[in-house]
Amino acid sequence: MRNSSLALGIDLGTSGVRIAIINTQKEILHKSSMQYSVGIERWEDWLDCSKALIKKIPKVLKENLASCAIAGTSGTLLACKPDGEPIGKALPYFLSYPEYSNEISKLFETECSASSSSGSVARALKLLESHGNEIILRHQADWLSGWLINNWSWGEESNNLRIGWDISKNSWPETFKSLKWLNCLPKIISSGQIMGVISATKANEFDLPHNLKVIAGTTDSNAGVLATFPNKNDGITILGSTIVIKKFVKKPLLGKGISNHKVLGSWLSGGASNAGAAILLDFFNLEYIEELSNQINPMKESGIDLLPLSKKGERFPIDDPNLLPNLNPRPVSDVLYLHAIFEGLAKIEAQGWAKLNELGADHPRQIITIGGGAKNITWKKIREREIGIPIKICNRPPAAGVASIAINTLH
Repeated sequence: MRNSSLALGIDLGTSGVRIAIINTQKEILHKSSMQYSVGIERWEDWLDCSKALIKKIPKVLKENLASCAIAGTSGTLLACKPDGEPIGKALPYFLSYPEYSNEISKLFETECSASSSSGSVARALKLLESHGNEIILRHQADWLSGWLINNWSWGEESNNLRIGWDISKNSWPETFKSLKWLNCLPKIISSGQIMGVISATKANEFDLPHNLKVIAGTTDSNAGVLATFPNKNDGITILGSTIVIKKFVKKPLLGKGISNHKVLGSWLSGGASNAGAAILLDFFNLEYIEELSNQINPMKESGIDLLPLSKKGERFPIDDPNLLPNLNPRPVSDVLYLHAIFEGLAKIEAQGWAKLNELGADHPRQIITIGGGAKNITWKKIREREIGIPIKICNRPPAAGVASIAINTLH
């Protein structure tokens, strides 16, 4: 086969798993996806979908795989036994626990994505309260990477920012050194480093090469950014179940709900709202959304002011675990209601860009959008009207973005 060095990217999202295989030219040779049967909180769904998708990869591609990297939702946390066996359900990234706010505030001197009651520290405290200190805590991508190599020691840096890892100091905060549960946390390695080689059992089970390297990946939203091949002046919006906005910056931005990652050697800052395309499916199916969208005039305002959160609580651009959705009044016309929801989501995105600007980021010259919601042209036009910045659509899946981390290790 012409492409003897291929990389597999596995992207664990909110609603399902996506995979992509790329060559050294970063061309996509294979991609597929599968929805969770129950939901993100069920770790068995992560595993079942990943197994099914890997099994369906054509044999000729499998034989030429040299490396693999995994992306996952930043903040979805799982309690496990020290041998990696999960205990109970995972706590998804969108759950917040305001009851731990005082305890968390003592651990952090500055505001960051971990200092919020919607960060992973809050979920860690909840899991420790339920299961005690004789456990390990692993985020989604780190757990699945551990499953592939049969070693759950490691955690990739960007997947652990929301549990307190300080990427600028390359360490846990000083205050963590006295924590009784410090040993529950992983040993942190950088994105792009080798976590290990696939276990012989897994290689045999899935007909994968026995020398397949498993590379530390990144978060699902960073994988989305990598898939767009952005330049420093671009902003990136991922319109999946939630709205995630990212921008390359000269130095980290500080604020609640803000994440700062090192990607491609540069600082990438941004935030994720709890609102997003998931709300649309609470009211309409995909075919009906398309039909209604064609009847909306995106250049006119709906006249209805909604806050389209799926449930109570917001992370960004406002950090408020008690913020309530506002989905009323619902007009008789479904066209008008969808129009108002699109506008509400576009306003949240606009506020997000304004927040990043307020914290020190330059306004993007253009916004590149990926994710399921990116394909809707009506929503795109409403967003351009609300945000005032040109928007470009990118169709490359985030799984190809995380695969590009794995392919870089082959150069």
